[in-house]
Amino acid sequence: MSNPFRIGILGSGKGSNFVAIADAIAAGKVPAQIAIVLSDVETAGILAHARERNIAAQYIPPGPFRTKLGEEAERAFVSALRVADVDLIVLAGFMRVLKGDFLRAFENRIINIHPSLLPSFPGLESWKQALDHGVKVTGCTVHFVDAGVDAGPIIGQQTVPVLDNDTLESLHQRIHAAEHQLYPECIAAIARGETSIIGRRVIWRKK
Repeated sequence: MSNPFRIGILGSGKGSNFVAIADAIAAGKVPAQIAIVLSDVETAGILAHARERNIAAQYIPPGPFRTKLGEEAERAFVSALRVADVDLIVLAGFMRVLKGDFLRAFENRIINIHPSLLPSFPGLESWKQALDHGVKVTGCTVHFVDAGVDAGPIIGQQTVPVLDNDTLESLHQRIHAAEHQLYPECIAAIARGETSIIGRRVIWRKK
């Protein structure tokens, strides 16, 4: 690609969604390039996975807060993403809420994947919420990130049945498998310019 669509990935954990995205790019399914991987956890597996693939990977200390970035950290994240010249920011298990300045710097260019069919079960441990509530179907949602909690316009969703013998672990694993399929598909559509936001709706148009 002469001018590849560049994505920056932010993660705090093992990096399984990063691996799924990187593998989909390598297989030619996603017309994009991972420009940089950033983490707020120095020992995060996502950084190791990126370095194994010779992708720029950087730990940025998150600051004093538990659930959000400190002001200095936020500036450092924004600066690194701008230097990497990213077109899209992909949150892959990033355990910090992004605030106003970060969101304004990349308006409508930050996406996240959530392990439920939003707007049902936002927040933490959505698979546990689904199991506790007794729903028969749950799944995962890719959405744009806004100032709300798991509240931005929905790009794509995939259903996962809740089985009678499901445990928290078995349900979570099947949701993860669905995420690994859905996230690359949504990123590919955005990279090809096939999505547009109209109000709260994200419209897909094949080019």
